[in-house]
Amino acid sequence: MAKKIKEEKEMSFLDHLEILRWHLVRSTAAVFLFSIVAFIMKGFVFNTILFAPKDAHFITYRFFCEVSKIFGTDGLCIEDIPFTFQSLAMAEQFSVHIWTSLTVGFILAFPYIIWEFWKFISPGLYEKERKGAFLFILISSFLFFVGVLFGYYVVTPLSVNFLGNYSVSEVVERNITIGSYIALVRSSSLASGLIFELPIVMFFLTKMGLVTPEFLKKYRKHALVVVLILAAIITPPDIISQIIVGIPIMILYEVSIYISKMVIEPEQKKGLKNKFFYFIISLIFCGGIIWVYLNFSAISTYILDFLGR
Repeated sequence: MAKKIKEEKEMSFLDHLEILRWHLVRSTAAVFLFSIVAFIMKGFVFNTILFAPKDAHFITYRFFCEVSKIFGTDGLCIEDIPFTFQSLAMAEQFSVHIWTSLTVGFILAFPYIIWEFWKFISPGLYEKERKGAFLFILISSFLFFVGVLFGYYVVTPLSVNFLGNYSVSEVVERNITIGSYIALVRSSSLASGLIFELPIVMFFLTKMGLVTPEFLKKYRKHALVVVLILAAIITPPDIISQIIVGIPIMILYEVSIYISKMVIEPEQKKGLKNKFFYFIISLIFCGGIIWVYLNFSAISTYILDFLGR
């Protein structure tokens, strides 16, 4: 063990980049593998999953309807979402099929991606921290999947219902392009999944000494304002939708305070020996997720062009 650690310490910066490259290669291969499965199962992916929030009998709409009936009203019941899908470009449906498959592949491969990420950072961790690999992967994956489900079952139906029924004039027909609709579902689900990784992000920020439990408690009110703004961005502009989305995010914020407290207490005793290491890892983790999310379409296009050569 000591010999192995010594060899890891003697590795150069280029050696670390080479190791990182292979972690990325294996992660990309896992995404492609699941993407192929999603591509083959297009009927289930589109008809059963993606187009389901368009149906007025979707489980979320039925749940809100039942809740409204408890209070003696049917104000939240939905009879129809009056818009139809259309394809305006020759290759639009094929492009949507490819990008949707890659998105599903990324979501399904997320636990493996986290595992590869852990393998990359594990040489710089303490032996006790290395033993928490399974727990780290389990919690990260659980939060991500819960976030994706929250985005699909809560954020997406609220957005589809509001935008699908919104009209500036009866003259305008509601013919929505399939790309526009899929982009809404994709962004709502992925954004929620990444937001639910907040406790993991706070774990690394605490590890590198940038935040403390006291800091998070002090700016709790400011965080509430940020959460409401964030909820207003990813949901329709009505107060009920913002509250529904904002409550889970605030719960995650409170959980982050607890996690930060758990991390900071032992670190205060032994000192932050790996502060710079955690700083670099946090930048890679947060920056990588944000970059992939913002450039997902461009990455997909580049990969398709590369494969077509």
